[in-house]
Amino acid sequence: MSKIKILVVDDHQLFREGIISLLSKNEDLEIVGECDSVNGFYDLLKETEPHVVLMDISMPEVNGLEIIKEARSKFENTKFIILTMHAEGQYVVKAVKNGAFGYLIKNSDEDELITAIKQVSAGKKYFNSEISQLMIGNMALDEESHKKLSDREMEVLDLVSQGRTTKEIADQLFVSARTVETHRVNMMKKLNVQNTAELIKKAAHLGLI
Repeated sequence: MSKIKILVVDDHQLFREGIISLLSKNEDLEIVGECDSVNGFYDLLKETEPHVVLMDISMPEVNGLEIIKEARSKFENTKFIILTMHAEGQYVVKAVKNGAFGYLIKNSDEDELITAIKQVSAGKKYFNSEISQLMIGNMALDEESHKKLSDREMEVLDLVSQGRTTKEIADQLFVSARTVETHRVNMMKKLNVQNTAELIKKAAHLGLI
């Protein structure tokens, strides 16, 4: 049986070396390369043709989740596992949407890491119960936020996303500018964002606009 070829992508040298040392002991696995940034990553990916890439989220210059999204379209046979310190539902959901096959926290033990690699290399997804709960919790929150917006708030949201000013929205809906601003503030609270730009981005992510 051929070995599972692995590429390790993380900007922390000590962590990379630790992972490589740990995995190299397993006779079923072969480390074919390592990388500390997006520079040279695609060349290395093309050159080594790994079965599995272990990818951190917090990378210099570009987010690891964005790298996965782009790389997945070019290298369909390579599977990605996120290996990160971020134990947050929003990251898990985005990782899945961008094409990651697995998601592990950096404090995972050796057995779990190897199990994930073998499962993902076989074309199966790997998310343990903790990660699955984070994902479900985040999706439930998003769905709940969506339900909370009133019909009038949805109207205001649509106009805000079109770049209309508060006065233009007020004139079109036959309400005062103050009422429009109240709706805007309430929507930001419900979607847990800090400003209009974040409001539009979150609304687009939830499919509200």
